[in-house]
Amino acid sequence: MKDEINKCLEVLENGGIILYPTDTIWGIGCDATNEEAVKKIYALKRREETKSMLLLVDKPERILSYIKEMPELAWDLIEYTEKPLTIIYPGAKNLAKNLIGEDGTIGIRVSSNEFNKKLIERFKKPIVSTSANISGETSPSCFAEISDELKSSVEYCVNLDRNLIRNQSSSIIMLGLSNEIKIIRE
Repeated sequence: MKDEINKCLEVLENGGIILYPTDTIWGIGCDATNEEAVKKIYALKRREETKSMLLLVDKPERILSYIKEMPELAWDLIEYTEKPLTIIYPGAKNLAKNLIGEDGTIGIRVSSNEFNKKLIERFKKPIVSTSANISGETSPSCFAEISDELKSSVEYCVNLDRNLIRNQSSSIIMLGLSNEIKIIRE
């Protein structure tokens, strides 16, 4: 795992894109603070820049660096959720401008995947996470289902968990500063 993390760090630090396993499905990722790297992912996925992507962090405390204010309920939701949970927060900051929603929001998930946690901890920045597919196509449940086009278009494909089948996307909720909740995806 250490070698894989080191290879990913080199790519991320140079504005590149990685293909990597997450706590849900295989994802395409980059430095969430690098506008040019984010632009590459939008182009690769053929995705409209108005459709936001989420980011992964290694621990809940890191979220505070990327939003203006943490709704109190978020701490409990993160701690007690049994399924991967992406929370859309208002007041995004310190991120690539093209990653932030038009309404100033950002989707953030605290990853439970050991590889993701160690990579983000070493990188000291959040990583973009979007499904490893062209927009509108089915999300892959394992590495073998990812198109050769995508595999050859990223700077590095992580060589871990390639045979593991995961077909569960995260739940997504929007959380307001007064703890109001809107369920986006269960």
